[in-house]
Amino acid sequence: MITEDDVYQIGTLTRTHGVRGELAFRFTDDVWDRADADYVFLRLDGLLVPFFLEEWRFRSDDVALLKFEDIDTADAAQSLVGAQVFFPKALTPTDINEEELTWQHFTGFEVWQGDTCLGTVASVLDQTANVLLVVATPEDREILIPAHEDFILEADHRERRLKVDVPDELLNLNT
Repeated sequence: MITEDDVYQIGTLTRTHGVRGELAFRFTDDVWDRADADYVFLRLDGLLVPFFLEEWRFRSDDVALLKFEDIDTADAAQSLVGAQVFFPKALTPTDINEEELTWQHFTGFEVWQGDTCLGTVASVLDQTANVLLVVATPEDREILIPAHEDFILEADHRERRLKVDVPDELLNLNT
């Protein structure tokens, strides 16, 4: 049986599209396309349920239209609106060309400093020259970490973890 530790969230189904059962999918990671996966998991009633992809196409940089097997009407698709979409870590490609990635790719990654998990990258502020990773902590705080190679030591794409070395003064700015 698949567990929460075996998957990571890559987006949410936001609305139906058309009458054939398509759904708009707002994603933070296009891994399902890069890995050429046949399925994703949806969280329905607290359970992770596999759904097989019949077809998809990109609508914008962060929205795709998905069509699942056996979901053939707008009514059937409507029952899935709002579901969180997850991808299995085991299918995540490890041969990633980091030069082609944007900072948005790291949304959802856990951030570790030494043996301490600081939190999870909730979003990326990239409207200015200094890109910041917004890290949501377990204490419901936000830490802003500059997205710079001096602070980010390692990225584990399979486990979705960033290893960082950030000065304490920077971590405590928002406290």
